[in-house]
Amino acid sequence: MSKRLLTLNVNHRVHEVAAAEQALLLEVLRETLALTGTKQGCDGGECGACTVLVDGQPRLACITLAASVEGKAIETIEGLSRNGRLSALQQSFHEHLGTQCGFCTPGMVMSAEALLRHEPQPSEAQIRQALAGNLCRCTGYVKIIESVQAVCGGQA
Repeated sequence: MSKRLLTLNVNHRVHEVAAAEQALLLEVLRETLALTGTKQGCDGGECGACTVLVDGQPRLACITLAASVEGKAIETIEGLSRNGRLSALQQSFHEHLGTQCGFCTPGMVMSAEALLRHEPQPSEAQIRQALAGNLCRCTGYVKIIESVQAVCGGQA
């Protein structure tokens, strides 16, 4: 299997990694860069657990070739915290019990983060639409929706 050198901008840091031509972004993040917050769920782009942001837009890392995001800004759940402190959205998920078992949480947070960057005061319908590609097996999504609403001053 041939490898190539990739230059990836992940969480505002440039990394040079040797990766197989067909390496998935999820593999590079978890195995090469040790950014294990991005979860491996379905491996088929169906659950959203692996959602990261690429140039500010949600992207499923399990179906994205690492080489295809070279030169783009990649953000993972680890990149949202600053100086060891959770972001407001991460803190809201914690405080409003939006995490449940936690497996889907990184993908949920990243999808919600993308929404809030473009729409700081989203409606419940907009939140639900933004999270539509993220599956949670623990809840009916009530606490997840409330967590997003709370961070933007909505109901909770």
